[in-house]
Amino acid sequence: MEAKKMESGGPAPPAADVDAALEYLNHENTTVMTEVNEKALVRKLDFTIVPLMWACYNLQYLDKTLINYANVMGLQEDTGITGNQFSLLATLFYITYLAFEFPTGFLMQRLPTAKYLGANVILWGLIVALNSAAKNWAALASLRLLLGCFESAIAPALILVTSMWYKKSEQPARVGFWYVGTGTGTIIGALISFGFQHYESTVFTPWQIMFLLFGLITIVVGVLVVIFLPDNPMSSRLSREEKIWAIERLRENQTGIENKHFKVSQVRECFIDPQTWLIAFITITSSIPNGAVSSYQATIIKGFGYTSKETSLLSIPSGVISCISVIGGGICSSKFNSRGPIFCVLVLIGGILGGSLLAFSNPNNKGALLAGNYLTNVIGASLPILYSYSAANYAGHTKKVTMNAVVLISFCLGNIIGPLTFRQEDKPDYLPAKAVIVGSSGLAVLATCILMTYYIWENKRRDRLHSGEGHKENSEFFDLTDRENKEFRYQW
Repeated sequence: MEAKKMESGGPAPPAADVDAALEYLNHENTTVMTEVNEKALVRKLDFTIVPLMWACYNLQYLDKTLINYANVMGLQEDTGITGNQFSLLATLFYITYLAFEFPTGFLMQRLPTAKYLGANVILWGLIVALNSAAKNWAALASLRLLLGCFESAIAPALILVTSMWYKKSEQPARVGFWYVGTGTGTIIGALISFGFQHYESTVFTPWQIMFLLFGLITIVVGVLVVIFLPDNPMSSRLSREEKIWAIERLRENQTGIENKHFKVSQVRECFIDPQTWLIAFITITSSIPNGAVSSYQATIIKGFGYTSKETSLLSIPSGVISCISVIGGGICSSKFNSRGPIFCVLVLIGGILGGSLLAFSNPNNKGALLAGNYLTNVIGASLPILYSYSAANYAGHTKKVTMNAVVLISFCLGNIIGPLTFRQEDKPDYLPAKAVIVGSSGLAVLATCILMTYYIWENKRRDRLHSGEGHKENSEFFDLTDRENKEFRYQW
């Protein structure tokens, strides 16, 4: 069926160009949704969709950082790799993670989103389990490269799912709820590492059992995602009325829900949009400290003079702080519908204050060093805010998946640079790496202020030029980009 005509006259776009949500609505009669209905629907979504997204992101973070815990459990000695080779393992993961972002974005638009995500979760679970059989550098390097291929789907898929189900004002909190998996992953990893260090066997080492266990758990979660996570509101298990409500409540987003047609013009627009390059720069500079901390947290703590078992337990507060900052940042961003200022506060506390304590405290002052190490975990809470920028400020399905790929490629670049700042010749203090954390955090704050200024200026410009134009019926679902849709306003 063809899309409806615009109120202001003139034909709507061809049916192939419009959002899948509009095609669905054209075959259904609209029903009235009360405030009570909407609250009940959101609650239902929170309890059915968000837990699965959290489980995926929790395991994604945990599985890629198991190498960190395995290192303090004797991985280097058992496999005969050097310190620089271990550093390269963290980099190899992000190389393939980066390389597969655009291919995975294209496949995600063409294939059912949730099924594609679930298949990737199952495959990376298999790769994690196979780490238990790795005996040398070549095997570990190959598995890290494959792990990056499959984990590259997780963040863009979850950003896409979040934007399919939640309003702009609701998105930062929901992104925070699944992104808190980084904090819970740290806590679980530390506890499991501590527990397995008490395991003794002549057949398997503790780190081998750890990889095998979490690989199998990840495979199970992947199967659950395939079965229970809906690809979109139209094909979900919701009732007919709830499907219509889930779609209609997102009209105000002006970003649509889903369109399976790949549009080269939207890719081109994404790359000439000023906000794209500002967000990419912010993501890179804020991810350098994140990459350094996530890969070297246990190594940094052990460098303070603690044993392997003590190091595992002392990693737990890092996860707790990460959880508090992610949830707190997400809730504040949703409550005040403001992203940039919250981002700046998190980066200032985590990157600049935490990094300064790490870099410039007395080497014998373990309390200050530990405090600095824990505070650097706050900077990780800035990434979900960048994810919510991408979800809220990019319209047009192809443009949105392209931007998700750009954000994740930028994230990879930062995480490739971060671990490389930890050089073997700088042990045990790693002072240059800690100074990089402070400097890159300062650049991220400066670029965020420029981005907020751009959004405010652009919104005022649109108000001035297009204030007298009437609303075009169903334009929310015409798969227009944020630049094509003059009713669109940016969230800063």
